This record gives sequence, C-alpha cells and structure tokens, in this order.
Amino acid sequence: MGILYLIPTTLGETDINNVLPANNANVIKDLRYFIVENIRSARRFLKLVDKSIVIDDLHLYELNQHTPPESVADMLAPLYKGESVGIISEAGCPAIADPGADVVAIAQKQGVKVVPLVGPSSILLSLMASGFNGQNFAFCGYLPIDKKARVAKLKQIENRIFSENQTQIFIETPYRNNQLIQDMIETLRSTTLLCIASEVTTENESIKTLTIAEWKKIKPDINKRNTIFLIYK
Repeated sequence: MGILYLIPTTLGETDINNVLPANNANVIKDLRYFIVENIRSARRFLKLVDKSIVIDDLHLYELNQHTPPESVADMLAPLYKGESVGIISEAGCPAIADPGADVVAIAQKQGVKVVPLVGPSSILLSLMASGFNGQNFAFCGYLPIDKKARVAKLKQIENRIFSENQTQIFIETPYRNNQLIQDMIETLRSTTLLCIASEVTTENESIKTLTIAEWKKIKPDINKRNTIFLIYK
C-alpha cells in the first residue's frame, strides 16, 4: 500500500527555500498522484519545488467545497495499488482549516500510512509571536458572518480567555478583516489583548499585540491581507 503525504506550501509570496525543508522536494519528485485544493496554484507550486517536474505526467485531483463527497474516497484509489499520494493545500499545512482533513480521516480508517511533512502553519507561527498562552489554546476557524451572531461568538470566546486561561485564535475572509476588527473594538473588553498577524513569512509580514483600547486608537487597515487573529488576557 502507498503512503499519503501531507505537503505544506508557502503562505504567500516568499522564497520557497526559506520556509520548506529540502527533503520535501525529494518526496514530491517521487510522487505522481496529488490531491489539491486548486489545480492551477498546485501546478505553480510544484514547478517552484523543481522545474524539472513534468506537470503533464502527473495526476491531479481537485478537492474543495464543490467536490462531491462520494468522489473523496476515489481519490485514494492509487494508494491501494501501491502508489503514494500527496495532498497539497492552497496555503500552509494540509488538513488544518482545510478540506484535506476529510481525505486523511478516510486514510486513517483504511489503515493507510499518513506522513505529515514539515512546513509553515500561520496559526502556530502567529501564536509563537503573539506572547500569548501556547500551552492552552483553541483555533475557532471562521467566525459567523451575521453581525449579531459574530458579536455573540466574540463574547463567548473572550469568556474562555478568563475562565479557562485559553488563547483564542480565529480567521476571517480577508476582505472582511476591517469589519471584524471594528466588531472586536466595539465588543471586547478594553483590556483584552489582540494580536493581529498578517502575511506571515512574507516580506509584508506584520505581527503586533496590543490591547483593544490601543488598537482603537490606531484603527489598522488590513483589508484583503491574509491574517490570523488571536485574543488573550
């Protein structure tokens, strides 16, 4: 039986050699089957890894929110014939806030060996740089789009900071970043700490921790910038 490799990618425009170990390329060059979130960006990534890779010789299966559930299991078929398969996320680590988790779950149930490769995680890198509790934390994913529901969620996770001493981490669609910051300024306690980590590992990286009261004075503009938000006491 083949091996399912989880292949991290860069988080943005950056030198691939700065964020990915050389051994990843050795693994990738031996693979012919890939499950990817976006075929176009996956092809671009593979060419960055090694220009000698012949894309037309590869089998790329697209997995995203539009993929029929019944098709997921079929993507693993090469594994049962002894061929190893790689999962490539759109950015960062596969299966973390990523549809690849569904494939990994099936592989685990089928007894397939799963090997995660080393690479950048915006969630962990942001937590490392925030100054917040790194022993007790929760990733909440996307908050609700509806303003009333989002405000309620913000209050809920803020309470966990104080009741459980737990760092809360979440993300937003980039074009809604500024609105989320405004909601936090209006909803959270003035003394609550907020870390805003944008474009992590790229030339435009910015990671800053301030109180809600201090952010209110600055009113940062991070519209359309890939960002991780963390709050703590």
